[in-house]
Amino acid sequence: MKEKPDLVPARLAGGAVLVLLAALALAMRTGLPWSPDVRRAAAGLLVVACYVAFCAWIGLRRRRAAAGTGAVATGPDALLVAYASQTGFAEQIARKSAQALQAAGLPVRLANLGELGGTALQQFRKALFVVSTTGEGDAPDSVARFARGTLARELPLRGLSYGVLALGDSSYRQYCAFGQALANWLHRQGAEPLFDPILVDDGDEGALRHWQHYLNVLGASAEMEDWARPSYQPWTLVERRLLNEKSPGDPAYHLALVPGAGVDASWEAGDIAEVGPRNDLHAVDAMLATLGLDGAQSVGEAGGSASLREVLATRLLPHDKAGRAALHGLTAEQLAATLPVIPHREYSIASLPSDGRLELLVRQMRYPEGRLGLGSGWLTRYAGIGATVDLRLRRNGSFHAPPPGLPLILIGNGTGMAGLRAHLKARALAGARRNWLLFGERTPECDFFYREEIEAWQAHGLLSRVDLAFSRAPGWPRYVQDCLPAVAAEVRAWLEEGAAIYVCGSLQGMAAGVAAELERILGRDRLDELAEQGRYRRDVY
Repeated sequence: MKEKPDLVPARLAGGAVLVLLAALALAMRTGLPWSPDVRRAAAGLLVVACYVAFCAWIGLRRRRAAAGTGAVATGPDALLVAYASQTGFAEQIARKSAQALQAAGLPVRLANLGELGGTALQQFRKALFVVSTTGEGDAPDSVARFARGTLARELPLRGLSYGVLALGDSSYRQYCAFGQALANWLHRQGAEPLFDPILVDDGDEGALRHWQHYLNVLGASAEMEDWARPSYQPWTLVERRLLNEKSPGDPAYHLALVPGAGVDASWEAGDIAEVGPRNDLHAVDAMLATLGLDGAQSVGEAGGSASLREVLATRLLPHDKAGRAALHGLTAEQLAATLPVIPHREYSIASLPSDGRLELLVRQMRYPEGRLGLGSGWLTRYAGIGATVDLRLRRNGSFHAPPPGLPLILIGNGTGMAGLRAHLKARALAGARRNWLLFGERTPECDFFYREEIEAWQAHGLLSRVDLAFSRAPGWPRYVQDCLPAVAAEVRAWLEEGAAIYVCGSLQGMAAGVAAELERILGRDRLDELAEQGRYRRDVY
């Protein structure tokens, strides 16, 4: 197979460095009569060569990611990333998205939506759209014909799953209008949303990190660097409690954190906590020992300096042999400058400010080789009680509460109970007592999260109805979506009273299953109408 031209120089440079390293090492071992100054110079050259080799290795990995597979992926298995750009920003985000997915080995086709043509959408099973809005709700010039033609007609798209990132400026009246029009049109043609449209106000970095989160869910590397690092604030971990002992599933923990001095601790039900994970310090110390570096030495960081041990706690450490070997010979400063920062993780908040602390529900995740996930490992094992946790509160207006006078149907599974719990707490404070919870997990004995609270809310009239599903217990509906057919008439009756439906939990399986059952009960047009009215909202991951 022919080399990609842009990767050949990196490989040649790496090869030259390796030849130089071998020659220098051989010369030093053969005992040539070099003066001490020459030997010191040679040793210094070895260190520099190691650094160059490591930078070449990192650069090659990043250039491979940027280059992707090197070919235009075709066929129904390819994931389409289409963009509609006026100033180039949407195209830039689309290219980054495609590169992240390609780097994980996924077949991806990147295309200008205007050049793609409407009927081409029928070739794909999965598509992501990154689109801008110009003027007062107009499509970018490059897709004006697509907007006038394709969006004005019917085009069967059943079998297509899609996600939309809509770029706009809320100072304009028709905020993100083209992106929302595209999403509505896709759904009317029978396509299924992977998640609700993400609206980006004037390049909002939090919304773009949320898009990155969904790229991770769709298969991009969980270690993909944040495009924009969150401005974290210090919070203290004050409680960690296992909720599902003896469960057939992975451990799930209730966590509580309190803000540091001067931290703004304001949020609403539906908002998100962005957490900056850290490594297990035992792993950091082991790497320092392997490299022969002193973890106490100071290195420069943004806003000041910190010990090398503290800095490496926030960096992605290589777990492959080539990556670890290439670190040898680097100075502390070079090591800190080369290793990327651990990307953020997102969690639905399970409490309200009036509770006096921020609470999360986090399930331990593991990589295929068995090591704990970056975020869940930090929060559920490595961070000790009293540890400082880097955290940023992110507003999630698309999942904020409906008016308290409206009935509320809450549907979720697993750790999605966190978002549902916050809404139930908010409803209790508002005196809104017309609430219905549908929840699914594995077993009623081990996995009915916050059971005592829910039963108390039901006893006191906050919950009018509770329907449960447990996938590992006979006699129960298997999944939460399986509860819906039997209560179809009640769902329709609640909606006639003005109810809103809020869904929180797994993107894979649950979200699509619930949407399919609701569509069978209500019809696609009615479900679209509810979404447009803000009465059908989802926070899925």
